Amino acid sequence: MTSSEASTGRRCHGVVNPLHSAVYFAPEPEEEFVAVGLEPGGMAYLAGRAAPLGAVGAGAVTATFYNFSHELVRRYIPAAWALAAPEQVLAARLRGADRTLRRLLGEEVIGSAEMAEAAGLALRAAEGCGREGRPLYAAHAGLPVPEEPHLALWHAATLLREHRGDGHLAALAVAGLSGVEALVLHSATGKAPTAELFMRTRGWSEDEWGAARGRLRERGLVDEAGGLTEAGAGLREEAEALTDRLDAAPYDLLGPAGTARLTELAGGFTKALVAAGAFPAALFGKG
Repeated sequence: MTSSEASTGRRCHGVVNPLHSAVYFAPEPEEEFVAVGLEPGGMAYLAGRAAPLGAVGAGAVTATFYNFSHELVRRYIPAAWALAAPEQVLAARLRGADRTLRRLLGEEVIGSAEMAEAAGLALRAAEGCGREGRPLYAAHAGLPVPEEPHLALWHAATLLREHRGDGHLAALAVAGLSGVEALVLHSATGKAPTAELFMRTRGWSEDEWGAARGRLRERGLVDEAGGLTEAGAGLREEAEALTDRLDAAPYDLLGPAGTARLTELAGGFTKALVAAGAFPAALFGKG
């Protein structure tokens, strides 16, 4: 794979992924999760994303989510499954995605020919994904494809997100980064959620965060102030380049023209999501 091909796939992922991730910032999915019995907040998020795996224990969720504290995961998993079965959670998640996209994009966009075209392209790309070593992708790939185009696109975006994500976790492991270290390094770029948000939502204490920062400083990846060094930036780019290589198959299958068209269509939808306030800017900044 050439660097140009890799950047093409990364660029496509960059505009397709928000079509999935908008649900994490919207109230509708959590409302649906609470309606079936889950607690709001951490339980709703963890169970909502892990439900395709079935009624798994905390260990499986910690392993596949990578950067969440195991103690945080244990607080909610497997207790969630006693409140709502995975099948109920999955149905609630789809209802939440439907409500979110309808509110943010509007009925005209939802019912457009462009939405149907994007769904077809994204689903075609997902056919290139492999299950081997991709637990979250493989679990989602076993779910039925929704009939409505906007939900089919959301489902395909989820498949592509989790496929790339599974590969990215492998790249982080190759880089010798633990879950909390990966978060600290990401936060050091100044282009990520704040350290405070990462600690609160992923369950890391200030001591654990500080210890991880110290280990990265010893490796020369962050400076005394916690900023990213040249070596740190280089390691991050190496991990991204490996992630690109591991994530090449969907875009190879779709081909240059199809990938460009999906990027164009998804880019338009993502711009509309951003304009509608789907991603709160207040959550981001230097950590």
